[in-house]
Amino acid sequence: MKISSWLAALTLTAACAAPQVTNEADWTLLLDAEHTEGWTSTPFGGEGEIQAEDGLLVFEMGSPMTGMNWIGEPLPTSGYELEVKASRLMGTDFFCGLSFPVGEEHATLIMGGWGGALTGLSCIDGNDASTNETTRFQNYELGRIYTARVRVTKTHITTWLDGEELHSVSLAGKDISLRPEVFPSKPLGFAAFQTRAGLESLKLRRL
Repeated sequence: MKISSWLAALTLTAACAAPQVTNEADWTLLLDAEHTEGWTSTPFGGEGEIQAEDGLLVFEMGSPMTGMNWIGEPLPTSGYELEVKASRLMGTDFFCGLSFPVGEEHATLIMGGWGGALTGLSCIDGNDASTNETTRFQNYELGRIYTARVRVTKTHITTWLDGEELHSVSLAGKDISLRPEVFPSKPLGFAAFQTRAGLESLKLRRL
């Protein structure tokens, strides 16, 4: 497993780490280039290196994925929001695969998948982001930071991209799940697929 030495050292005490509280209206900083406590490199197999570069946490191309997942204290499973700021630096597949808890299950927000544009949630009733009600195609500029937000309540998953609502999915009667290859991302994870990605920040707030 390739992982920068500074990140490896930080993960030695990660299991007991707590998120850092920011000054931004109850948001809690979970991850950025300087704060990786509570995280570890996700053992997908074939993952690339993860390193700090120009203010970003850079995920080098994996074969197929590179990512990090949370191993710190328990996080909420409902009644919360996540905000992720990320960029595609190289490649043509998803630069943001944000996996997150939905009650006892988990889902993934995909940004830029399946050739570079697909944006949606995986999985709903067994269908991934390419074949369910959230399927949407979005042009992503190389090197530009995009801000996505995910809200999970007992009744809905709602997502936004740069302030514009993308999806509002009712959970009533829905089966929410992960694709098998991202199981290692549980309970909370960020990953990129055959793409070099930069993460500026990942934050959480309770509703």
